[in-house]
Amino acid sequence: MSQHAGEHEPPPGCPAHDRTALYGPEFGADPDAHYAYLRGFGPTAPVDIAPGVPVELVTSYSTALRILQNPSTFVRDSRRWRDLNEGRIPADSPALPMMGYRPNALFSDGAAHARLRNAVTDSLATVDEHRLTRLVQRVAEYLISQFSGRRIGNADLVADYAQQLPLLVYSDLFGCPADIGDRIILGISGIFEGADGANEILGGALMELIALKRRQPGDDVTSRMMEHPSKLSDAEMANQLVTLLSGGTAPMQSLISVGAALMLGDDRYVQTQSSAGLLVEDAVSEVLWNYAPIANYAVHYPVHDVEVDGKVLRADDPVVISFAAANTDPAMAQDRSLTGGRAHLAFGAGPHVCPAKDPALVIAVTAIETLLNRLPDIELRIDLKDLSWVPAPWSRSLITLPVRFTPKAQPVQPPASGSGASTAARAATPAPPAKNTRWSKFLTWLNGGV
Repeated sequence: MSQHAGEHEPPPGCPAHDRTALYGPEFGADPDAHYAYLRGFGPTAPVDIAPGVPVELVTSYSTALRILQNPSTFVRDSRRWRDLNEGRIPADSPALPMMGYRPNALFSDGAAHARLRNAVTDSLATVDEHRLTRLVQRVAEYLISQFSGRRIGNADLVADYAQQLPLLVYSDLFGCPADIGDRIILGISGIFEGADGANEILGGALMELIALKRRQPGDDVTSRMMEHPSKLSDAEMANQLVTLLSGGTAPMQSLISVGAALMLGDDRYVQTQSSAGLLVEDAVSEVLWNYAPIANYAVHYPVHDVEVDGKVLRADDPVVISFAAANTDPAMAQDRSLTGGRAHLAFGAGPHVCPAKDPALVIAVTAIETLLNRLPDIELRIDLKDLSWVPAPWSRSLITLPVRFTPKAQPVQPPASGSGASTAARAATPAPPAKNTRWSKFLTWLNGGV
């Protein structure tokens, strides 16, 4: 790897070539060392986001904000991607599912983007915060009841809690009956696990949900999006729902699990007899600043060659925003203290800022608070510094979060009838057992079943 002015050493384990590898175990073990090295190249640096996939990575907070807020010069439509169009991107590249074009708001610009985004934001705005809080509490209590009765008193909060909670919450918000909800969860989980046929399972289930809501609209986000003045087609509906699911599942898993890890393993947060510790909201804010759940994404394409802070970014070459590096930019240290923790870029900025940032905060804080309240003696089984992270460039997430607690003698009972999930979902009859019946099992528990 070429060094910038001979002053900066490559991070440990980084191969010595012209582009830094932003993937693999070396990067996953210490991404901050990679970002520190890349800052030596200036506000942007050349990296490989995957084998054979070169991009320019933005590590400067001010430069990231400038690009995010300049949609006339930096667009999101990846059909402009020069290397892909000219056949230089491997057909089996793991970057393609993340960077390849999809007909949704994330990859759209201008009027097309505004039309799709308005349908999403207006529909999400109808979600009542108090109802969402109660829903998250119910889902959290259900998941805790599934592992808290184990005689060993051990659990993995990633697999047993943080991975599952967002999917169950979204199934309710989208108004899924039992059988469709099971297949949506199976499909979206399979996509993140790389399972064969996951896309087809998810696509089929979503089209069935859309057809159902066309016939029988309900009090849910899917129906409201369908009724929006934008008049989305079925295909547009499916693509926006996929974006909400995929864009919300992995980041929410990370926000919940890393926030819980801080509450349980960081001395500043752990409550003792002499200190109350910092609040859950503080832990969630720290995750958004220092462990940005979406670490490197928001791919932009300059519409013409453009000079940014002394470097020319070529037209149609991908420019990736490193939210993780921008948020920890040393130049932001003073501004960060002055803004009271509100100016992080974890949710993006500009016209593509995350439309679900307010619900995301409600879900994360409620999930962590409910966990701590239900299991007051819960603690980490290993030191916070010894936790392992997924070695991927796109997100900053824990592989596992092993905890121990005193087992509960009796499982948590579901809430009384009338305070459960949406009417349509609760009234649905669970489907026969399948490979994944998490939504059916939750509805059975909610209705007083075992």
